[in-house]
This record gives sequence, C-alpha cells and structure tokens, in this order.
Amino acid sequence: MAKTTSEDFLHKQFPPYVPKKGEEYMNPKQLAHFRQILETLKQELAGDIERTVHTMQDEATVFADPNDRASQESDIALELRNRDRERKLIKKIDESIALIENGEYGYCESCGVEIGLKRLEARPTATLCIDCKELEERREKQMAK
Repeated sequence: MAKTTSEDFLHKQFPPYVPKKGEEYMNPKQLAHFRQILETLKQELAGDIERTVHTMQDEATVFADPNDRASQESDIALELRNRDRERKLIKKIDESIALIENGEYGYCESCGVEIGLKRLEARPTATLCIDCKELEERREKQMAK
C-alpha cells in the first residue's frame, strides 16, 4: 500500500499549473502558484504539529498496566517521528520559499537546468532535476553496500 504524505493532499487542493504556449519558465504566475502551494502545505503541517502537541498533553495518562504503558509509549514515539519528519519538511518548504524570493526556484542546485513544472508539481520542495536526483540515489545505494 502506498504511503500518503501531506504533499499528496495538495494535488486534490491545487490543480496543476498548465503553462500557455511559449510561456517563460518560472514567470511570476508560476512562482505565485508554487508559493501558494508551499505556504498552504506549511500551514497544514504547522496545524498538524499543534494538534499533536495538544493531543499528547490531553492524553498524558499514567497506566498501571505495563502493556498499556508500553503501547502508549510506542504510539507517542511513532507520533514524534512523524512530527519530526514534518518539521524537516517545513524547513525544506522555508528553503523553497527563500529560493522563490531569490529567483532561484525551479532550477537544479547541482547542474542549473530547469527542474520542470511536472516534477515541481509532484514535489514542490525539489531542488534537483530528475537526472541529478537519480545520480544522487545511485551514489547513496552504492555507499550503502
């Protein structure tokens, strides 16, 4: 079963950007589109983190039964790992917004080519073109062996 991420949720909220023929890459309309996606995703994640904090405070129960206590600790650990992933994603979102402000969004940080609208729609925080990303993943795979 495929894992659903917060970024997957955006595809239901924002229709993909469809460029007009001859439209310049990363023009102000495209940048505004991606900024809106990134800011919405950031708000969603911040809301999730806030809800988790309140839920954990509300559900802080001391169980006498060791099995119940272990189950609760396991649930809390899982929730904290998820929130840590979301915190890291918020950091990447902030970096992507900074790239928009600097006029560098949408270009590969490794080779400088256009990342492409379809790739950015799928992963708005992408910083590498597909070729550089595949190369990075192959290197990581080789290092893991």
